[in-house]
Amino acid sequence: MKARGPPVLARAMRIYLGSIGCRLNQSEIESLARRLASEGHCIALSPAESAICILNTCAVTRRAAAKSRQAARRCHRAAPHAAVLLTGCYATLFPAEARALPGVVRVVSNPEKASLLPMVESLGGAGDGAQLGPKPRPDECGRLPGGRTRAFVKVQDGCDNHCTYCVTRVARGLGRSRPKAEVMAEIQALDAAGYQEVVLTGVHLGSYGPETSLRELVESILAQTSVARIRLSSLEPWDLEPGFFALWQDPRLCRQLHLPLQSGSASVLRRMGRQITPEGYRALATAALDAIPDLALTTDVMVGFPGETEEEFEDSLSLVRESRLARLHVFGYSSRPGTAAARMPGHLAPDVIRERSRLMRELGRQKQEQFIQRFVGRTMEVLWESPAGDGLWRGHTDHYIQVTAASDLPLKNSRTPTLLTGLRPGGMHGRVMPETQEGA
Repeated sequence: MKARGPPVLARAMRIYLGSIGCRLNQSEIESLARRLASEGHCIALSPAESAICILNTCAVTRRAAAKSRQAARRCHRAAPHAAVLLTGCYATLFPAEARALPGVVRVVSNPEKASLLPMVESLGGAGDGAQLGPKPRPDECGRLPGGRTRAFVKVQDGCDNHCTYCVTRVARGLGRSRPKAEVMAEIQALDAAGYQEVVLTGVHLGSYGPETSLRELVESILAQTSVARIRLSSLEPWDLEPGFFALWQDPRLCRQLHLPLQSGSASVLRRMGRQITPEGYRALATAALDAIPDLALTTDVMVGFPGETEEEFEDSLSLVRESRLARLHVFGYSSRPGTAAARMPGHLAPDVIRERSRLMRELGRQKQEQFIQRFVGRTMEVLWESPAGDGLWRGHTDHYIQVTAASDLPLKNSRTPTLLTGLRPGGMHGRVMPETQEGA
């Protein structure tokens, strides 16, 4: 019997999905894409091809909010006929501003995200102004762009912390976790569909519970699925229970941990409301690196927090210099409405924040190069994700080192031993081992 494909609706539509900001936003938009495709809609590769444009927006910094507005305007310019729906943190915090953007017909707050699918189904009436255009062909529908390589799975949302600079808690509310059975069912479905890697995401991932802990959830995923790679997104350093790093005895757990630092100054961390000290971070980082060989330990560093002195900034530089970090995400402090930090005295001049950002990013570039350098001449497994042009393919090791290599055969969604031959900007060159290239 011929297998049935996804249903093709009488009102199937071409829908473009975009995401700005964090991995959680990306996981939400990917989940929506899978649901829309299963209903027979067509996921457009660009706004110009779409009848509906849905953007999951961000407002963690002023720059992120500006990028969200720019993305909405680009959608409207590319497809003036399309209906634009804005959701996410920018849409939640600044709904009137979002509604005023050209082409926007709906603003969907974070708590309303679950209703996005029925909203899409209802679009097209005169009241919404959407012009759906010609119905897509059946062979266009039900397919996901990019194939099945890496899937982001949201297991938790919201946050109970009180970091004084963070607007995410305002935009996403208090912490809550998805039931373990629901998470397991989604991951098992992704496994059956051929995804090679699953990334667990959340606003405050380490707080997963109280039904079960994050450690127990990961243990269940390792025991009850055959997904080749399982990766954890950002974890607050104070969330990790004793023995957590023993999970990495299973090689399917990716050797990358993102533990946000934010500042190497004890006084700045107190003003930020962070629940860790520089000494505590050093001890935790050392424990992780000692327990997990070749671990890529990555972190966030904020510079220019209100009142940050030259000495406090130097404390951050010193901690980063002495730490065995693989990569930094550096960002300058951005005042956000509704946060305690916005009301603090001592806001720094923009040029001071820019210079401190430059110095910290340069240090981060050096740390990344030092980390990558150790793998030159070693053979590592690479999960190949996309063609990079001129016969090259692009993929990542489990440490999330980006690798490019030549191949005459399609490598997408395959995992191959690859000799890492040298550094290139942002990653490494590789050579697929001959015996695996033949069977790719």
